[in-house]
Amino acid sequence: MRVVCPGSFDPVTNGHLDIITRAAATWDEVTVLVTYNPNKNGLFTAEERADLIRRSLADHVGSGGVTVDGAAGNSTAGDGAGATPAAPRGRITVDTWDRLLVDYLTEHGVTAMVKGLRSSLDYEYELPMAQMNRRLSGADTYFLFTNPRYGYVSSTLCKEVARYGGDVTGLLPEPVVEAVTRKFAAGS
Repeated sequence: MRVVCPGSFDPVTNGHLDIITRAAATWDEVTVLVTYNPNKNGLFTAEERADLIRRSLADHVGSGGVTVDGAAGNSTAGDGAGATPAAPRGRITVDTWDRLLVDYLTEHGVTAMVKGLRSSLDYEYELPMAQMNRRLSGADTYFLFTNPRYGYVSSTLCKEVARYGGDVTGLLPEPVVEAVTRKFAAGS
């Protein structure tokens, strides 16, 4: 079964990678869908975010049998150190989308989504969207609880810390730490 992990991922965090790789341990194919959110002020373009996700996944997934589309020659990388304990079994692809999520689901024949929940606040935000997506497309939304070590980590918080020179190592994948540091050094 193919599922979509949608989000703005601006930027992708280690919490996101945890959810994505755990989804890949459960489903045959996971598409990480970088979406455009007009309510969020983006640091990276959608294509930059997609590239950072591919590079970060290639470093993160270890040798669990996952193929990451477009990263490191479509192969897994690393020795598994720090990877999610559940060995990913499926293929992970990354795509971008700037319209309604349900349009993507319908056009690509996807009937399920996976979202991560850090707290009850995330649930309160995600539940109405899941219900609307179900109404519009028939797609189910599966929720995975975030690993507690990432329960407070958000893209917004990491950007704010990095903007003022704080250390986001361990919260963001290494390719993202480097990219965020470059962006803020350049005055973004």
